Amino acid sequence: MATMAFDRTPSAPQESPDNKPYWDGAREGKLILGRCNDTSKFFHYPRHVSPFTLSNNVEFVQAKGTGTIYSWSVARGKEPYAVAYVQLDEGPIMLTNIVNCDLDALACGQKVKVTFRATEENGAPVPMFEPA
Repeated sequence: MATMAFDRTPSAPQESPDNKPYWDGAREGKLILGRCNDTSKFFHYPRHVSPFTLSNNVEFVQAKGTGTIYSWSVARGKEPYAVAYVQLDEGPIMLTNIVNCDLDALACGQKVKVTFRATEENGAPVPMFEPA
């Protein structure tokens, strides 16, 4: 018997000037990454300082919104859900939830795509992933 992911509503995110481009992108249905212009490497969580060089020579770019499950775990109970690390096609690994799926069918290496979930208190939608 399949274990379907519970359709829960996440809390509104904490927004700040440093993460504003990320949440503005989410409101438009776009997954935003940071890119260090000194190394050309992408990073997540986007911020105004590169984690590679500590330089502020960064830009915010739209990701493809696709990746693969790197690792995952299912919290089972009355409202089961999956927590996962997803390796984005651009390289960074993102902590997220896997939704809209049979939790018993998840696998490492499985292809996923981004989807956005509405939040409580009319906050910015939160990016999560579902099977591609």
